[in-house]
Amino acid sequence: MHVLNIIYEDNHFIAINKPVGELVQGDKSGDISLEDKLKDYIKRRDSKPGNVFLGVIHRIDRPVSGVVVFAKTSKALTRLNEVFRRKEVTKIYWAVVKDKPLNSSGTLVHYLLRDSVKNKTLAYNQPGTDKKEASLSYTLIGSSDNYYLLKIDLHTGRHHQIRAQLAKIGCPIKGDLKYGFPRSNKNGGISLHARELSFLHPVSKKRISIIAEPPGDDLFHYFNGFN
Repeated sequence: MHVLNIIYEDNHFIAINKPVGELVQGDKSGDISLEDKLKDYIKRRDSKPGNVFLGVIHRIDRPVSGVVVFAKTSKALTRLNEVFRRKEVTKIYWAVVKDKPLNSSGTLVHYLLRDSVKNKTLAYNQPGTDKKEASLSYTLIGSSDNYYLLKIDLHTGRHHQIRAQLAKIGCPIKGDLKYGFPRSNKNGGISLHARELSFLHPVSKKRISIIAEPPGDDLFHYFNGFN
């Protein structure tokens, strides 16, 4: 079991730097989720006699690492859900790709169609039935001998959005076999990291920025100094 990496906590919510391979919330696999582990940890740490309240506000994919925020009270859950619903959250990701984008920065708008049977999302250039508009901005912020580091500002939160949109422009994420990268990563994940979440605190109304360091066993450390 991974040691929980708590990167922010107050009376209202707690943020974890999720490792590759962890489920945020339980699913049909039956594997123990980050939510369950965190509940157990808080129960033991704070010697709570009853059930621990923990609200799941958002999720990131299992093979992705980075910031995940959980509400510690029902009031915080309601307020943070509203903040996310209104898109009043800045979501910054880092992605390592093999191929350099045509432009060093830009905004991508696609129309996504989810295949729930294959658990995959396809990106199209034109709208259509059941397709959902998806938008992100990217900037090339680093390069190595073989790879490029993109900083991504996620505007919408669609299923597999970053993975599908980058694959659509010929830049599949390193290790992402599902979206066209030829080889898997040694850690079983993909080189996509939820780097930062920034939003107004639901109680104090002060802006909070939570930053998560990328995994040490991936290529991210070759790009140190870029943010």
